[in-house]
Amino acid sequence: MSETPMPGSAKPAGGTTPTLVSVPGSVVGGVVATAAATVVASTVANNSNNTGGNPNGSSTVAAASQAEPDMKGWLLKWTNYLKGYQKRWFVLSKGVLSYYRSKGTMMQCLRAPRSPTRLVPSSLPDSNSNSSNALMKKHSKKLKKNQAEMAHTCRGTISLHGALIHTVDSCTFVISNGGTQTFHIKAANEVERQSWVTALELAKAKAIRAMESDEEEEDNTANTIPSEELNLVVRELTVRLENLKTCYDLITKHGAALQRALSELETGDDLANKTKIVSERATLFRISSNAMINACSDYLQTAQTQGHKWSKMLQHERDQKLHLEEMVEQLARQHSHLEQAATRHRPNATTSASDDEDNEFYDAQEEGGSVTLQEDSSFILNIPVTTHHNHRRNSNDATGSSSEGEEGNSETQQVLVVAENLDNMDVTDRISVHSSQALTPTLSNHSKVVRKRRTRVTDKPNYPLNLWSIIKNCIGKDLSKIPMPVNFNEPLSMLQRLTEDFEYAEILDKAAQAKDTCEQLAYVTAFTVSSYSTTSNRTGKPFNPLLGETYECDRTEDLGWRCINEQVSHHPPMAAQYCEGRGWRCWQEFTMTSKFRGKYIQIVPLGYTHVEFPATGNKYTWRKVTTTVHNIIVGKLWVDNHGDMEIFGEGSAKGVKCHLKYLPYSYFTRDTQRRVKGVVMDNSNQVKWVINGTWDSKIEIAPVTSTSGSMENPVYKTGNYKTAWTRRMPPPDSDKYYNFTLLACQLNEPEPNVAPTDSRLRPDQRLMEDGKWNESNQEKLRLEECQRARRRQREAEAETAASDGRPYPPYEPIWFGKEKEEGTDQLVHVYKGTYWDSKAKQEWSKCPTIF
Repeated sequence: MSETPMPGSAKPAGGTTPTLVSVPGSVVGGVVATAAATVVASTVANNSNNTGGNPNGSSTVAAASQAEPDMKGWLLKWTNYLKGYQKRWFVLSKGVLSYYRSKGTMMQCLRAPRSPTRLVPSSLPDSNSNSSNALMKKHSKKLKKNQAEMAHTCRGTISLHGALIHTVDSCTFVISNGGTQTFHIKAANEVERQSWVTALELAKAKAIRAMESDEEEEDNTANTIPSEELNLVVRELTVRLENLKTCYDLITKHGAALQRALSELETGDDLANKTKIVSERATLFRISSNAMINACSDYLQTAQTQGHKWSKMLQHERDQKLHLEEMVEQLARQHSHLEQAATRHRPNATTSASDDEDNEFYDAQEEGGSVTLQEDSSFILNIPVTTHHNHRRNSNDATGSSSEGEEGNSETQQVLVVAENLDNMDVTDRISVHSSQALTPTLSNHSKVVRKRRTRVTDKPNYPLNLWSIIKNCIGKDLSKIPMPVNFNEPLSMLQRLTEDFEYAEILDKAAQAKDTCEQLAYVTAFTVSSYSTTSNRTGKPFNPLLGETYECDRTEDLGWRCINEQVSHHPPMAAQYCEGRGWRCWQEFTMTSKFRGKYIQIVPLGYTHVEFPATGNKYTWRKVTTTVHNIIVGKLWVDNHGDMEIFGEGSAKGVKCHLKYLPYSYFTRDTQRRVKGVVMDNSNQVKWVINGTWDSKIEIAPVTSTSGSMENPVYKTGNYKTAWTRRMPPPDSDKYYNFTLLACQLNEPEPNVAPTDSRLRPDQRLMEDGKWNESNQEKLRLEECQRARRRQREAEAETAASDGRPYPPYEPIWFGKEKEEGTDQLVHVYKGTYWDSKAKQEWSKCPTIF
């Protein structure tokens, strides 16, 4: 790219043109404005300190060229359904893709002041230095103004280190960071599209490598010096110190000899010979002194070299200590506040505290303590009023996929649900006998002999671990990138945890038999809630799957379903799943964003889950709610699920929807803890079914029998409730083996004829299950390093392809392929339908070697 001098620049006295360039680039955090300020200041300083020419001009050019964008140009970007695709100026620089309304707006922010620039050499009188200082201040002030203007005019950015880049057609491609931001971009032709995609892939690889290099440097600075390096430094300093002692002895020896020779010189006898002796002794003393000086210099240099590293480490430890003290102090205040509040409130108190109280560190109630009370059958629910025609597209826009997209309607409608007189019937009396029988799995073929499976795993060993030594350097980082030892894990991978969603798949069997679409959606809603039942007492972290890792679970003989999972992306981590059962099929693309905040870990799932009933063509889509793990530092770990869930009908069920609310845990509320409540509405927005219960116990559903009240605040009366789902409690001694349910104990059981990439064959996970945690930690490090080596190889091949001007194909999963989702431009991973045939033939030639 050509470098254009900024307007108004003048040549210095020596005739060398100052290197002032206009640099269009990323505007995230004012990066370009800061780079331009550096160029101006560097140029003024170089010309002020050098008469005549500019010997440092080449370094200034290099610094300026580093701020040049990797790629820039006009592209069409999708804005919204009213405006469609609009022309935008895109800039790719330093691993960030930015876009602007116009090229001129961005260039104007980078343009230098139009007043003539006078550069004064240092050989001029001191009086002219004031004009140089004034010039620098003027440039600085102008650039600060430009920086603010650039931040205002930039319409949106995406950081590429965790982005997904999809090619839609010959001219269109999509770039997304996993769900919170998405750009739909169209190029003029296929060549231009491929140029941008290649540049984006290359920038992504560089951004990932730079991010990991920064993290490694940070970890090396923060961590304690390894014992080998420490011993080496101590040995080197000891050798230097011994040299100092030797030089000291020599100086003492030769100094005493010189002193004696000088004393003998005073006697006056044989003066010539004694003078010669004094000269020799003085030479030896001088040599010893020089050796002493050199030894002191070596010792000082070694100490200073290590001292800088130690001072940084010491400062880091001080900062961490202060942060920990602040956290402990905050915990103490919250504990005191809780004790005072507990004395004022009782469990059945008539008043409750504000919802804004900070209850993050309060211990949750014991397992099974939440029971749906009869008076809880009546409740008030705020339902969002939406006017979107395509919820998938707009759900992304609402979270920031486009700064130009119109935000969704945030208005809500308040509805009151009232249960009719149930004649004081007991909760168990209201359960439908037919629906409770549906909770018991039935065999698809009674003549088959069902395989006998294990009912528990090896007990969890008790290994002590310093928690703070692990987490002190992880605050603020993504949970999936924290190198945690297996001591915090459970012997299951994330792919196996996703399979646990189908522990209560018999609810979908019941939904497939429902004739009414709204009733069917009510059962589907109960199924979505059942997937959270194991989170109430499962605080272990599953193993992060390796890229290409798979997991199959074929329970057709006893439970009536089978599923296949595959890890399809590493940056960001993403898993694809497909499951089929009796009259239904379910699939999802699961990824998440997670942050460790010191006090708690928050996991926000991204991606959507779908279930379809082929007999009727009804299809339903939803996204999971937020999960928070509390009391990371102090207290007993406990998990809470909270947020709003929207389940939308598609296909033959289009227009039917369910709004479900997971109430956050609160110590002071009168409501039942872990409560879930919601309503199912038909395509005319009339409430037809009511959902009520808790996510750790059971869900009840009831039809709406009558409606009263106004249009803005309707009142719905319900008939008798029936239980759609009841949790099967784990064995009493399950706390000895990770609080696993019966299905969880069987997920990692060895299985014959599985793919070589199956999670059951992962060695570190198997060693942990067998209780060999030290060996498991070593194996885990080996597998992660092998995965990093494979990724570096792919990045090197991509860079080579980019330098040769040819496209480099991205990683392709084995059992899932990218397809354009119906009704949107989103590319999702769809099951190819070949896994079970390959298993029958034992054809695994496409599987990579990852273990």
